[in-house]
Amino acid sequence: MVFLSSHTPRKDGHQPLSKFTEGLSTLVVGFAFLVLVSAYFIHNPSSFSRPQPPPPGEPHWKYKPTPPPKPPVIEHFPRAASAKAPSDLPSVPSWNTPPSPHVNESTPLFIGFARTWELLQQCVVSYIAAGWPPGDIYVVENTGTMDANRLGRLTLQNPLYLDYKRLTDAFGVNVITAPTLLSFAQLQNLFLYIAISNGWDHYFWGHMDVAVLSNEAWEDPETGEYKNLYMRAVDDIREARRTRDEPDDQGRTGGWAIRFYAYDRLALVNRTAFEQVGGWDPMIPYYATDCDMHSRLFMSGFKQGDVSVGRIFDVAGSLEDVELLYHRDPVDPRLDDSDPDLHPTLADILPEDVRGGAAFEHLQGKLQDLNDAKGHGDRLRWQGVQQGGQGEPYYRDAEGFQQSIVMLAEQGKKIMAEKWGHRGCNLKGLKFEDAWKVEHDWE
Repeated sequence: MVFLSSHTPRKDGHQPLSKFTEGLSTLVVGFAFLVLVSAYFIHNPSSFSRPQPPPPGEPHWKYKPTPPPKPPVIEHFPRAASAKAPSDLPSVPSWNTPPSPHVNESTPLFIGFARTWELLQQCVVSYIAAGWPPGDIYVVENTGTMDANRLGRLTLQNPLYLDYKRLTDAFGVNVITAPTLLSFAQLQNLFLYIAISNGWDHYFWGHMDVAVLSNEAWEDPETGEYKNLYMRAVDDIREARRTRDEPDDQGRTGGWAIRFYAYDRLALVNRTAFEQVGGWDPMIPYYATDCDMHSRLFMSGFKQGDVSVGRIFDVAGSLEDVELLYHRDPVDPRLDDSDPDLHPTLADILPEDVRGGAAFEHLQGKLQDLNDAKGHGDRLRWQGVQQGGQGEPYYRDAEGFQQSIVMLAEQGKKIMAEKWGHRGCNLKGLKFEDAWKVEHDWE
């Protein structure tokens, strides 16, 4: 508020009393405003940024029911628990031994891990037993627990637990720790960045909730030579390069972008193609981000193909003893899992079976059972089988974390729909440059 005066200055140079009045009035008005503001905050404590306790006697927070306890996680590879080097474990079946010297092609395989150690261990061992060189396997730890696993600060019951030393020392694979918890799209961009940094023009990536087997009955139709899963994957690198300029069944000649083995449970990526379309969209964090990525590759003229290199099982649980992946003879009484007293601790290393023999058939049946069980139930239930770890570094409530992922995934689907003007993955007829420029087709 401003008080105006019509008085004019006196001829003797002295200011009229109205100037003093103006200053005093301004001071009074400012003080009154301060009193009013103070009174507001006194009577409205919720306006403070600092949380306030509820008034005495009024109800406060209502807690959700405590979930029933989950069964404790057990050790699924007893021999590996005490192993300090690959020599302490069974050898890879002789017919699946990695080539020495290494093939001319680089064959890095990225496996992302966020939770559920028993599935990761089974996945890694299955690749090793199928002939993949351990030194070419890169487990990317995406738990968000910084160096806690490397320092052994988490325990088996914690969903985020990973046996760092078992992976590196006993299995001989590499572990890369993500700097923080990444979404699926961000993790894929990390794979891409690592490949760029290492100068790899291609790389493989696979899901952790799988187990793989070489098809031990397969032989090259031209040479009659048996090749394991790894060597068939190497052959596919060579095939992709050889046919990169040949048109696909839709007449596309833009080179290859990705090769799928059992959908994308294992995939081979052409780094250059992924770079050219801008990598994965981090704004679509989980489900639908693969649709966005592969659609942009298609729009840009790159080829995508489906190839078989072996058996890839989609699983939600682990074998009772992962050592079975080394194809040990199942006629030994210690492998009779119908009797818990005869469960295979395998104190002695059993002799390997013959290629495609009884041990292979036994193992294949076990993995098929796990695959079928996942297909007939909640496909993501394995992500919530553990609830331990309270009090450990970076502890995260398992159910709350899963709920957060679901919410983020749903939001990502909405972003995908806004980006392309369509709900779902059928983007036929759209062009790469149409992103964010198309009106909703559902209105």
